[in-house]
Amino acid sequence: MNIKTLRRIALSLSVGAMILIAGFGCRQGKTRVLVFTKTAGFKHSSIPAGSQALQELGKEYGFQVDVTNDASKFNADTLRLYKAIVFLNTTGDVLNDDQQADFEEYIQAGGGFAGVHAAADTEYDWPWYGKMVGGYFMSHPHIQEATVKVMDKDHISTRHLPEKWNRKDEWYNYKSLNPHVHVLATLDEHTYEGGKNGDFHPIAWYHEYDGGRAFYTGGGHTDECYSEPDFIKHLALGILWAAGE
Repeated sequence: MNIKTLRRIALSLSVGAMILIAGFGCRQGKTRVLVFTKTAGFKHSSIPAGSQALQELGKEYGFQVDVTNDASKFNADTLRLYKAIVFLNTTGDVLNDDQQADFEEYIQAGGGFAGVHAAADTEYDWPWYGKMVGGYFMSHPHIQEATVKVMDKDHISTRHLPEKWNRKDEWYNYKSLNPHVHVLATLDEHTYEGGKNGDFHPIAWYHEYDGGRAFYTGGGHTDECYSEPDFIKHLALGILWAAGE
């Protein structure tokens, strides 16, 4: 074997090792999540509590949380820094056409989305978003306790929950529900007043969508939700699923 061949082999091994080390470093980097809180309609007073809870959950579960209400963050260069984007009680028309296009491309490239409560009260004129979030807000009764029936105990976000989960929240009724989502939990409308979706009332779900992943939970209206252990674990693990973790 001549000197030139040996040099080529050494160079190839060196480059390969550098690529392997770089790739390992990327995989070992902390998952980053962007929590988006912009409102163009009703503004939930629990947004600060939810943002704080998610930052604390990030420390507990090992992901970095950035919080913003600045829609200009929805550009290709910024979005690619994050494994998942969380819409925390957003309302109304929060993104312009260019920002919507960049977000669609982010999801199509394998990005993740997690919607909390009023994420379903957002972007009614953007059909792509409606299918991704899985349904739109229609109405709600007063805040009260209800029984959540956990339908899927195999998913990471519901594995810790009881099959009948009693909790207090503002319970949304939905319209334009996407029939292709995988429902994690439903509401038992016999256990509270004001349900409008009938015997099958989804309240949490997930699906793979347009190249990416989307998770939604209907809980999260009140400050108290974000100090409720079962709910915040459900939320944190749903976000991690959306992030591909």
